[in-house]
Amino acid sequence: MSAVGLPLNALFGGISVRYWAMIAGLVGLSLVWAQRYAVFEKFITVLVALKFVTVVTIAALVGPDLPAMRDGLVPRLSGGSMIYVVGLIGGVGGTITMASYGYWVAAKGWSGRGWLGTMRLDNAIGYVMTGIFVVSMLVIGAGLLGGENLTEDDTGLLTLGTALDEKYGEWARVLFLVGFLAVTTSSLLGVWNGVSLLFADWTRAVRLPHGRDIPVGATDGSDAARESAYDSREAERSLAFRAFLIWLTVPPMALLFLDKPFGLTLVYGVLGAAFMPFLSVTLLLLLNARRVGEGGRSGWLSNLLLAGSTLLFVVILVNEVKTQLS
Repeated sequence: MSAVGLPLNALFGGISVRYWAMIAGLVGLSLVWAQRYAVFEKFITVLVALKFVTVVTIAALVGPDLPAMRDGLVPRLSGGSMIYVVGLIGGVGGTITMASYGYWVAAKGWSGRGWLGTMRLDNAIGYVMTGIFVVSMLVIGAGLLGGENLTEDDTGLLTLGTALDEKYGEWARVLFLVGFLAVTTSSLLGVWNGVSLLFADWTRAVRLPHGRDIPVGATDGSDAARESAYDSREAERSLAFRAFLIWLTVPPMALLFLDKPFGLTLVYGVLGAAFMPFLSVTLLLLLNARRVGEGGRSGWLSNLLLAGSTLLFVVILVNEVKTQLS
C-alpha cells in the first residue's frame, strides 16, 4: 500500500502518502473481492505491459553507462548495503508470492505433466522480463539519483521525477510515475489475490481427514480425489479468501501512521526474501519425492540450484543478523 501511495502522491498530491496508501488498499480489496481469475489475469497483463514499456523507455532515454554496467557484473557490496540487496531480491521476484503461481496455473486449467513445458516457458519469459525491468530501474536510479544518498525516506521518487522533468520535460516525469504506479499496483493486486488463495487453500487442507495419503493429481473419482481437488472459483468465493483479504488490508493500515513508506516497503521486501530458503527446501523435498512421477521430478541441475539458493539465503540471513547485533 505504501508503494502504491508514493506515485499517487507524486502524481496528484492533495493528501499525504499515508492516505493515498489507504485508498490504494481499499481499491485493491474491492477489485480482488469482486473479480474472477479471468478478469484478474487480463488486468494484471495490462499493468505488466504498461510498466515494462514505460520503465524501459525511460531507461533508454536516460541512457545506460555501459562501462559502469560492465564493472557492475563483478559482485561487490559497500558497507551496510546488504539489507537493500535482500530487499531488492524480495521485491522483484524472490518472495512469498512465488507460492501463488500454482493457484494461478490451476485457475487457467494447466494441470498435469503435459503442461510442464508451458509453465517453464511462462516462468522463463516472466523472469527475463523481470531482469530487463530491474536493470532498467537501476539505470534510471543510477543515472538520475547517483550520489544523492536517498535511502532513508520517500524523497527519492520526487527527486527523480523532478530530474526527469528538468532534463526531458513533464511528459517524461508523468510517464515514469505512471509506469511506477503500474509496478506497485500489480504487486499489490498479486499479493492480495495470491496470498489470499494460499490461505484459503490452507484452510481447505487442514480440514482433510488427518493422515490420509492423497496421491498427487488424484483424478480417479475416489473420496480422496474429490476432497483434495482444488477449485479456484470456489476458493475465490470462500469465507477464508475474503476474510484474509480484509486482514491484508485493514490491520496493516496502522503501520502507515509511522509515515515511513520507503522503510515499510524495504521491510516488506526483506521479510519476503526471508521466505526463500523455506521455499527452496520445500521444493527439494517435494520434487524429489516418490509421489511425483519421473517426468516431474527435479534433475541434478535443478537440485543443485535449489541447494545453492538455500545456502545463499541462509548465509545472507546469518550475516545480516550478526551485523545488526554487533
